[in-house]
Amino acid sequence: MNNSDFSRFVWHLSEEFSFLNAAMQGNLPDDFPFDELNEEDAIQEYPVLAAVDTVIYPRLAAPLFIGREISRRALEASQDYDLPLLVVAQRDPTIENPSIEDLYGMGTEIAVGRVLRMPDGTQSLFCHGEVRVEILEVVHERPYLRVLGRRIFEQTEIAEDTESLMRAVLALYEKVVLLSQNIPEEALVAAMNLDDPGWLSDLIASTLTVSVAKRQSVLETLDPVERLRRVSVLLAEELDVLELENQIHEQVQRQMDNSQREYFLREQIRAIQQELGEGDEFNREVVELREQIENSSMPDEVRAKAEKELARLAAMPPMAPETGIVRTYLEWLLELPWQPPEESDNMDIAHAEEVLNAYHYGLDKAKERILEHIAVRKLAAGEMRTPILCFVGPPGTGKTSMGRSIAEALGRKFVRVSLGGVRDEAEIRGHRRTYIGAMPGRIIQTMRTAGVLNPVFMLDEVDKMGFDFRGDPSAALLEVLDPEQNHAFSDHYLDVPYDLSHVFFIATANNPYGIPPALLDRMEVIEFPGYADFEKNLIARKFIIPRLLKEHGLQDYGLHFSPETIDYIINNYTYEAGVRNLERELASICRKIARRVAEGKRARRRITPDVVHEFLGPVRYIQNRIEEEDQVGVATSLAWTEAGGDLMQVEVMIMPGKGSLLLTGQLGEVMQESAQAALSYARAHLADYGVSEDFDIDKVDIHIHVPEGAIPKDGPSAGVTLVTALISALTNRPVRREVGMTGEITLRGRVLPIGGLKEKLLTAHRGGLKQVIIPQGNEKDLVDVPRHIRRALDIKLVSHVEQVLALALLEG
Repeated sequence: MNNSDFSRFVWHLSEEFSFLNAAMQGNLPDDFPFDELNEEDAIQEYPVLAAVDTVIYPRLAAPLFIGREISRRALEASQDYDLPLLVVAQRDPTIENPSIEDLYGMGTEIAVGRVLRMPDGTQSLFCHGEVRVEILEVVHERPYLRVLGRRIFEQTEIAEDTESLMRAVLALYEKVVLLSQNIPEEALVAAMNLDDPGWLSDLIASTLTVSVAKRQSVLETLDPVERLRRVSVLLAEELDVLELENQIHEQVQRQMDNSQREYFLREQIRAIQQELGEGDEFNREVVELREQIENSSMPDEVRAKAEKELARLAAMPPMAPETGIVRTYLEWLLELPWQPPEESDNMDIAHAEEVLNAYHYGLDKAKERILEHIAVRKLAAGEMRTPILCFVGPPGTGKTSMGRSIAEALGRKFVRVSLGGVRDEAEIRGHRRTYIGAMPGRIIQTMRTAGVLNPVFMLDEVDKMGFDFRGDPSAALLEVLDPEQNHAFSDHYLDVPYDLSHVFFIATANNPYGIPPALLDRMEVIEFPGYADFEKNLIARKFIIPRLLKEHGLQDYGLHFSPETIDYIINNYTYEAGVRNLERELASICRKIARRVAEGKRARRRITPDVVHEFLGPVRYIQNRIEEEDQVGVATSLAWTEAGGDLMQVEVMIMPGKGSLLLTGQLGEVMQESAQAALSYARAHLADYGVSEDFDIDKVDIHIHVPEGAIPKDGPSAGVTLVTALISALTNRPVRREVGMTGEITLRGRVLPIGGLKEKLLTAHRGGLKQVIIPQGNEKDLVDVPRHIRRALDIKLVSHVEQVLALALLEG
């Protein structure tokens, strides 16, 4: 019900009850057009007024508003032809020109008291309901609706149960009037003075705010007692709704009263605290934050952002949900370092070299790069950009520990973030503060942990990041690791630029091919190659064993590992490029010795190769992995893995068939293409290697297999090995078992250079090979190979497959 409908409804009630009271007291005006109805005139023609959202009841006064042309014509016809008007409720109030099908089948004959013209052009009728009329047939529908109707008269005998029903209905109505704000008390007074059940039910129904269909159902109920029962049901439903509304209203009012009371008390407390010179906790917190912002070293742009957020916080109620979000944001801004420390880096080159050598053996390139950086910073007085390094090498070669040593040498703090398995860009850039539980990214979180603007920041396992529908974290790192951009790094949570140009970033990776090219291009790659056996021995005696003895409480016990023992453990219990597993095995021996010492039992003080199996069990790795004798169709390849180098056997078998090539051993696409190229070269040069012209390669199948099939293998560097094994199998010439080889081949037989040469030569030496064949183009890489490895191996440089076959194959 809108405001206009409500005002009309109230006016209708006031007019109706004024009329009702006047009728009861005999004070109606003499000219009011009451018709004296009799039952002989029951059938009558009526001009029809279609009422919208209105039902008129007999013996009750009500206003009607006429605005439609069809209704005005009906009123004029009533006045011209001295016919009574019939008011019938309209089923659908949206129909502008209703037909007889759009009206209910029963209405009320009315007597028109007065007609007023309204300013909007409509007419207002004040009418009085006379009697119920049932529509029998339609006389005509245009220019106005005219019907033939039958008057329905009521004759009621009041029984005892009817009186009790009337009292029950009046009791319900009294409750409804007390709870409803739309029904005046005069309605209750009028109802209590009625002794006719039909009149009472009509009066109550006319005051209830129920739908037109329900009010029409009361009009169409002809039995007064049954009508009274129907009205009692409507009253019960209305009372339930009003009681629920009243309950909700009281609850809301109670909460408002409590809130106002709490607000009033808080204002009193605040006034008292101000008189005492004290402030409430929230205000004290705002004051403290303002003082911290004023005393902080934030840039002007960040300070303006913080002051704006602080003003928002001060204007919020203390219990507002967003208060905690803004407070947390300000705490992040205050806890982050914004200015570089006054103390510069330690520029003592001798001290830095001493620190680096004290914790690491070898790694000359990494040490040299750090010392060069210190020297340039010392001369350039801070004009040089901070380098961004990437340490690439197998696990256990000292990449992470080198980062700690660099921080100690420079006198900086060291922080580390592991990026392995990170798939969400928000891990780097943070979440926007619109999300619940939003936080800055790992970069900003780690900077807060560091507490300084120029830490040594290690991004560990940068090659093991992934990406999915949430974004690509490696793309977010481009801004972090670009010196042209990282002076204004944008974190989604902070929403202000943050200077990362003073940070010394060091990334680590095992496989450089797992790093996106754009990210790799922004870093200076320093390789950490695997260690030779003698280097592992030195590292164990100089660094690992002293630390383990101290950690296990055995530094005063006199435990001694001979160099031969360490070599024995390296060759028989580890197979790696680094020293991580070697440290584990040595720690296992120390634990067992420490247990016997703690139990008061006798324990060995000198560990020799003969007693290693007592602590570590049987030998785990075969020291010499080469074949026991020269074989046909079997060649040894040198492979590079993320863990260093490895020896890989390539086996070829010729058998009757249809010229097909079978590749097994979980070979990747590149390695399969190398096998195809090797086969094409072999087929084209069979006659050059003494194969009979009667041999038809299309009548045999060739099976190439690389053992350890559970391990994926790929890459082009096994090309020369595949050709050698194929020619060996086709010509029945054995391959020298002590020869290993590596190199990519072309269809013309050229041998192209490969990568990972140092790791491959180290594993060749470790595996017991005597001679190694490498591409001529890798001669420049031999400078990185330890001298004793170059002396121990007979390294042959080749540029064509013919040279390889001449060195590797024996005469058949």
